[in-house]
Amino acid sequence: MVLARPEVARPEATGTTTGATTGGPAAGRAAGARRTVTRLGLMAVPLAFFGVFFAYPVASIVTRGLTDGGRWQLARVGEVLTDPRVRDVLWFTLWQAAASTALTLLLALPGAYVFARFDFPGKRLLRAVVTVPFVLPTVVAGSAFLALVGRGGLLDELWGVRLDTTVWAILLAHVFFNYAVVVRTVGGLWAQLDPRQEEAARVLGAGRFAAWRRVTLPALGPAVAAAALMVFLFTFTSFGVVQILGGPRYATLEVEIYQQTAQLLDLPTAAVLTLLQFVVVAALLAVHARTVRRREATLRLVDASRTARRPRGAGQWALLASVLAVVALLVVLPLAVLVLRSFEGPDGYGLASYRALASAGAGGGTFTVAALDTIGNSLTYALAATAIAVVVGGLAAAALTRREGRLVRGFDALLMLPLGTSAVTVGFGFLIALDEPPLDLRTSWILVPLAQALVGVPFVVRTVLPVLRAVDTRLREAAAVLGASPLRAWREVDLPLVGRALGIAAGFAFAVSLGEFGATVFIARPDNPTLPVAVARLLGRPGELNYGQAMALSTILMLVCAAALLVLERVRTDRTGEF
Repeated sequence: MVLARPEVARPEATGTTTGATTGGPAAGRAAGARRTVTRLGLMAVPLAFFGVFFAYPVASIVTRGLTDGGRWQLARVGEVLTDPRVRDVLWFTLWQAAASTALTLLLALPGAYVFARFDFPGKRLLRAVVTVPFVLPTVVAGSAFLALVGRGGLLDELWGVRLDTTVWAILLAHVFFNYAVVVRTVGGLWAQLDPRQEEAARVLGAGRFAAWRRVTLPALGPAVAAAALMVFLFTFTSFGVVQILGGPRYATLEVEIYQQTAQLLDLPTAAVLTLLQFVVVAALLAVHARTVRRREATLRLVDASRTARRPRGAGQWALLASVLAVVALLVVLPLAVLVLRSFEGPDGYGLASYRALASAGAGGGTFTVAALDTIGNSLTYALAATAIAVVVGGLAAAALTRREGRLVRGFDALLMLPLGTSAVTVGFGFLIALDEPPLDLRTSWILVPLAQALVGVPFVVRTVLPVLRAVDTRLREAAAVLGASPLRAWREVDLPLVGRALGIAAGFAFAVSLGEFGATVFIARPDNPTLPVAVARLLGRPGELNYGQAMALSTILMLVCAAALLVLERVRTDRTGEF
């Protein structure tokens, strides 16, 4: 159903006036003060969360790395930044992230359109499948991708082509991971855009492409920019993919920070590289905030379930076929290789690896609990992290609905910093900073969900905010004229309209939390490991059985994620509300 655009009653016609009209400048200032107080109240919880569980731990480890006996070692900053190797690493990190983002947008935007506008059998299943790579630990998915492009892989066997240790393997693997980011973030808004606006442009003489470029593309601009920003930040901090597929030739800042911290124990160098990441990410967020702010506009949102239809004509069927081919080659095929390897064992194909997961002593003492018990741990942690991310991210998105002010822009940038910060830095920071009362959380189970929620909150904000800002302000004004309080207006107007976006955001937060590895590996207790941590431990031990168990556990992780996303697809509402 098309959302009505109710006309706000004119004061002279109804006798009803707003406070700003009847009270003059004083009433206007009072209304502005109330809006500021409301915004600050909404910001309070997200600011406290990020201050305690992000800024404080990161600042603690950076301070420890750059001080010696209470004295700052600032000379170390210049030494690291003038190192030619560091400059090479920074350059590669930047250009591979930019190339990965461009390639992901090129391949995934058609998919976003297909999932938003087309209705075809298996759509829900396929939408869940494309999200699965997002939860897999990078070391596992990188290994599966290596089976396609490396020595003895599918390309090597069929055509004698190897892409491992090349930048192309890294770029394609990044598309594999981030395809769902574009499909869900952009497709979520695209499905709610009123297609009749583009149809009206065509009636007025514009061609199909011109109508799309002048009407739909500007409306999608904020969502496309948000997706591009998230993809860039994830590829900018890429670790497992580069380490496995790039070999010794390529290293990102994240890889270098890990090597300096975990292998060389050089905290000063790692601290400088962390600060360098902050500078690059802050500059990127500043540019993003300025460009997106100019392109946001009020949109007409409609019921998403009414915009999808079966493809019509040869061109649309060809587009659907091409999208399905891309998904099959870049998403489904690596996952199929992963499943196939889970059945490989010392004695050939079978269920030996799966049977071994039920034993606590499997894997030569790798675990103090059965590997299968990690499934319950991961689900518990992920659900708690999702709840935290939705609450914190929802409040933050509500505070960011109005665009003006440096305070709002700075707050928006703060929310994205965890995506551009080394997970190694965050994990070590948790161990160093949260070890004294009243924040002695090292033995508490909540520490893991808190770390996972740091990554989930930006996804909630970036998914919900474009839709929330697209709500027609006249709907709120009409509710205010009818006597609704700001809280009731938000509950009755905004919440139903962004309900679908909240469902998508919750799915992203759950998926990210389920597969988070970088920080979790440092803070998860040995007797309560998560699925990604258990997989990494198995991969770190020699033997075919351990490798088979790692692939089997990864397959279980993939199936758990797919099942959760399918449930989400069924229970979330596709109705955006009607007024």
